[in-house]
Amino acid sequence: MTMPGEEAPVSSELVRSYVITGGRRLPSADDLSLHTLVTLAPDRELPLGAGPEVRAIWELCGGGYLAVAEVAAHLGLPVGVARLLLSDLAEQGHLLRRAAPPPAQAVDRDLIEKVLYGLQSRFA
Repeated sequence: MTMPGEEAPVSSELVRSYVITGGRRLPSADDLSLHTLVTLAPDRELPLGAGPEVRAIWELCGGGYLAVAEVAAHLGLPVGVARLLLSDLAEQGHLLRRAAPPPAQAVDRDLIEKVLYGLQSRFA
């Protein structure tokens, strides 16, 4: 707590979301879902004047596909802010997007039991 006449210490650790996004509205959930996979497009250069968040996304997505939620978590950003930055990079052609894999389908229990019995008889 500061006393009257004292200045509060300034911390650069907290940057408001509207500063990172330039005050723009966040994209709709249909644009990039939490499960959408993103990676850098081949042979792309980091955009000129890229901010620290875009640079971090660039380094993070250079290693392969990550889900939008993973990118946000690694960067410590709100998901909406990460989605906006990723949308910008995708619109500029820097990112490749891939839909999330479909949910697993239920498998017939009899088939699983036959496989289990076959493995047990082979290796037991």
